[in-house]
This record gives sequence, structure tokens and C-alpha cells, in this order.
Amino acid sequence: MTPTDQTPSRNARQGPRPIPLHLTAAAALSISCSTAWPLLKNGWTPWSENLAAAGNALQKDLKKADPEDFAAALADELARRHDRFLTGLETYRSHPFHRDIPDPPALWESGPARLLDYGATSPAGAAGRPVLVVPSLINRSYILDLATDLSFLRFLSSRGLRPLLLDWGTPGPDQRARSLSDYIAGDMASALDTAVGIAQGEAIPVVGYCMGGTLTTALSVLFPEKISAMVLLAAPWDFHTGTNGPPLAVTVGRAGLEQLIAAEGCLPVEALQSMFFSLDPLQGWRKFQAFAEIASDSAAAESFVALEDWLNDGVPLAAGVARECLFGWYGDNSPARGTWEVSGQIIDPAGIACPTLGIIPAQDSIVPPASARALVERIPDATALSPAAGHIGMMVGRRAKAQLWKPLIDWLDAR
Repeated sequence: MTPTDQTPSRNARQGPRPIPLHLTAAAALSISCSTAWPLLKNGWTPWSENLAAAGNALQKDLKKADPEDFAAALADELARRHDRFLTGLETYRSHPFHRDIPDPPALWESGPARLLDYGATSPAGAAGRPVLVVPSLINRSYILDLATDLSFLRFLSSRGLRPLLLDWGTPGPDQRARSLSDYIAGDMASALDTAVGIAQGEAIPVVGYCMGGTLTTALSVLFPEKISAMVLLAAPWDFHTGTNGPPLAVTVGRAGLEQLIAAEGCLPVEALQSMFFSLDPLQGWRKFQAFAEIASDSAAAESFVALEDWLNDGVPLAAGVARECLFGWYGDNSPARGTWEVSGQIIDPAGIACPTLGIIPAQDSIVPPASARALVERIPDATALSPAAGHIGMMVGRRAKAQLWKPLIDWLDAR
């Protein structure tokens, strides 16, 4: 697999994806602000309970404002913010920085999947204790190795461990009918066997990030004798907690999703990115305005571009996996209901006996903390850690090393 299979093209920056939604959201915000404020001034807008006090105070202030002066000031401010948003967007899309870090050697390959030996990045790590690291299926694994000075995997290696990363790659046409059972009992089991072989037959720790943590839970149920300890990093389990049931995308939108998956043989990246966009439609509006204020030749700008490139460098989901995740996990909540099966076996975390550390980032907007907590609480004697960080920030944020990396290492060392 060539480097261009793993990193964005140097000639065309794809993000932010899907860009039409980001531009539409920005335009809609400007229009809605311009048309809504007269209604707000006259008390038409009903407030939710948590906004009632601030909303009522705002209405009182608006009644004192001169309508023409306020309308002009609002138009000027919206124009200024829109210009800053577009400036940040274009600065990102034309930025010269591109991640250029060679992958370590692969110890095992199967189709697009590879087991990368990050022990090779450190003399100490090459002889260290193997640790299997499992990322999500829908994002590139290099978020765990974003930069040489901001790499969770290289940090583990520098501390005497031998991280073995299961890099999923991109499913080709011949992998698009695969199920979660194929991935877990197939690729993951083979990678685990390779890692156990390196450990001379001894059970090893496994670290799973996001969806990779949910898959790792199943792996631990299927092969308990091969796993000595488990770390779950924001692993979702209860997909209905705090949502009042399944999302509309997999109920009302199920027929459309089925048609798309059937036609493409997968769930395309643009569809996945649209789902992430729906979690916070104005996130791009805010962050690209902020990016416009950063010097484009600064280290902070490079960090922003590196992370944004990763966010937009998604991976399509094989058709079978997409159906299981969307309609089984999100639709039926099969993991939390105790009906999720892998290779014919119910995945019940209550039977996991190995020491388990569950990381539940307190500011996670992608995996609700209650969803990850439901899994940790189901595992007997599991230890929970809740850093004041977000889903991605806990892995690559400025405080990631202190908040997560070091405590994780200390926990593993104690076992």
C-alpha cells in the first residue's frame, strides 16, 4: 500500500467534507439572524427552559434598540464573520502543510489490513511488551500517529512498550460484503495471534479507540485467554442513551440509506461525513473563523491542518458492516440490549474477566459519555477514568499526554 492510500493527496485537499453543507450552514445562519431578530424583539420566540432567562433578558435589550441602527450593525457583524469564515476556509484549503511520516514496517497483511510495528520507531520499544492497538473502522488510523511529536503510538514505544497497530486500510470491492464478524473473528483474531506469537504465546494487552473499543470488547469475549488487559478509549455501547431512541437517520431515513448502500456496495465517506456534520452543523462556521486569526506559518496552523486533513480523510464502511452498525447498533441498540452477536456468540461484557480500563472523556460530543460508561459499568471490576477532554482532544490535544497517555501507561505498567 502506497503512502497516498493513507494520507490526503498533495494536489487536492478534500475538506471540509461535505463542503456544500458547510457553506449552506454558514449562509443559513446569516439569513436566519437577519430575519429572526424582529420576531425575537417582539417576544414571538418561545424559549426552552435552559435558555429562558437569557432569552428574556435579550428581548428586553432589543426593545430598547433603534431598529434601523440594529439592523445595520447586525448586517455588518454577519458580513465580518462570514468573511472571516471564508478566509479561514480558503487558508486551510490552500495551506502548504501535508503530513509526511513514513509508516513503520508491517508484520502481517490481509487484504487492505496491516499490522504496523511501532516498536521499530524506538530501540527500547522494539524489544518491549507487545500491545495491540485497534482504531475505528471509519477513520484513518494515523490519528494515533498524527505527528512525530504528537503520536500516542510513539509515546507508548518510548516508554518501553511495543505498539502493534491494526491499520484497516480501505475496503476494496472484494471486501464490501464483509460483516463485523469477518473483521473481528478474521482480521482482528489474526492480528491478535501475531501479537501473541511475538509475546511467545503469552496473553497481551489490547487498546481499542472509539468503534475500535467496541470491536475490542467482542474480541475479548471471543478470545479471553489471549488478552491480559483491555483499555477502552471512548468506546460506544448504549446507542440510545440520552437520545430518546434511535436517530431519525436510521428510522425515517432507513429506506434511503438502504438504497445508497445497495447501489454503492458500501456507505460512502460523504454520507458518513454528513452524519458527523449533523452532530454540530455550525462547528465548521466557528472553527474556520478561529483559524483565520492564526498565523498561517505557525505551528498551531500546521496542527490545525493536520487534524482537519485527518477528519476529512474518512473510510467507507463495507455494506455488511454499515447495516450492522446503522440498523443493529444505532437502530436496535443491540449491544446494550444484549442481542449483538459475533460469529454466533452473544457479546456480553459481563463475562470479561481481564483487568479493564475504560476512558470516558467528559467533553465527548461524538460518543456521549453515558454511552461509553454503559460499557465500563457492565464489565466486572473495570476502572473508569474521565479526563476533561473531548473525543479527539484526548488523543491529540495539548494536554493529551498528561491527561491520558501517562495515566494509561501507568495503568498498564501496574498490570
